Amino acid sequence: MRLLVIDDSAVDRCALVNVLQNLGHEVDECDSTDHALPKIEAGNYNLVFLDVVMPGQDGYKFLRSLRLNPSTAEQYVVFCSSKKTPLEVNYGLKRAGANDYLTKPVTNETVGEVLQRLSA
Repeated sequence: MRLLVIDDSAVDRCALVNVLQNLGHEVDECDSTDHALPKIEAGNYNLVFLDVVMPGQDGYKFLRSLRLNPSTAEQYVVFCSSKKTPLEVNYGLKRAGANDYLTKPVTNETVGEVLQRLSA
C-alpha cells in the first residue's frame, strides 16, 4: 500500500514511518497539512495517518476540509494522536470523520490492526 504520514513531530513521524516501512509499505511523510494537501489531492494514497495536534490547522479542521472537497472526500484517514480519552476518540471518528483512530505511541500490532481493517 501507498501511505502518507502527516505529523509535525519529527520523532513521532519517524516512529510511524519506520513501523509502516517495516510492514512493507511505501510511505511518504509531511510535517504540516499545507504540504500534505497537494499530495492527497493527487489521489495516490490508500491511507493517510494524520496527527490531531499541529500548529496552524489542526487535524480535525484539516480532515473536515478533506471531507467537504469532492476530490478528497473518500480518502481513508486515520487519526494518530496522543489524545486518547473516549471523548476525543469519539470526536475524531464521529465529528471530524476519521475512518479509524490510533493513540501514540504506535506499535507494530496497533498499526497492523488498522491496516487489517482497511483491507477487510
